[in-house]
Amino acid sequence: ALCPQELRSGSFWRGVLAEAVATFIFVGVVLGASAAPGPLAPALAGGLVAGALACTLGGPQANPALTLALLCTRKMGALRGTAGLLAQCAGAVLAAATARLALLDDTGLVTRVSAAGTAGQALAWETFATFQLALTAFATANRVAPQGELALGSAVAAGALAAGPFSGGSMNPARSLGPAIVTGIWDDHWVSQRRPRVPPRDPNVGMG
Repeated sequence: ALCPQELRSGSFWRGVLAEAVATFIFVGVVLGASAAPGPLAPALAGGLVAGALACTLGGPQANPALTLALLCTRKMGALRGTAGLLAQCAGAVLAAATARLALLDDTGLVTRVSAAGTAGQALAWETFATFQLALTAFATANRVAPQGELALGSAVAAGALAAGPFSGGSMNPARSLGPAIVTGIWDDHWVSQRRPRVPPRDPNVGMG
């Protein structure tokens, strides 16, 4: 249910700001690494920054797929979820705009279905990669230990490496949406715009 009194809470706005900042940093790091050839650099960069942000910013999702999963499992209120989604998208667009100014061309900005398979295969791999990320995030949510952040970062890297040859391994609709808005390139954009099914667990999950 909507709770307008949340808007007067400092913790509410700190959470929203954390989502925007975390998504800005995550997307910016991944886009910068994507300028290198092959999927290894963005996969490693994404995994490392996901683990770092989970340690430093209190576990923001920085990923609309995970936020939608929390909303569907009723682990997050509608107002908090909506504000988080808007913050994530804003952070991703700002990161993409900044990266576009710094990069020589738009090649590394947009995730596309590659020649390694069909759009259907890309969707299957992207769904699998996002599911394993969400499963890891939910499973490690209650563990206040470095292993949780390590597992989360590893899931991001592993998913990007597995799905990268087929779909780019985004696993994050904001990471795909930001560059698409900035560049105007929407080729096969629907591949990254779906919601994973995850078990109902604690809402303090993040990244990807």
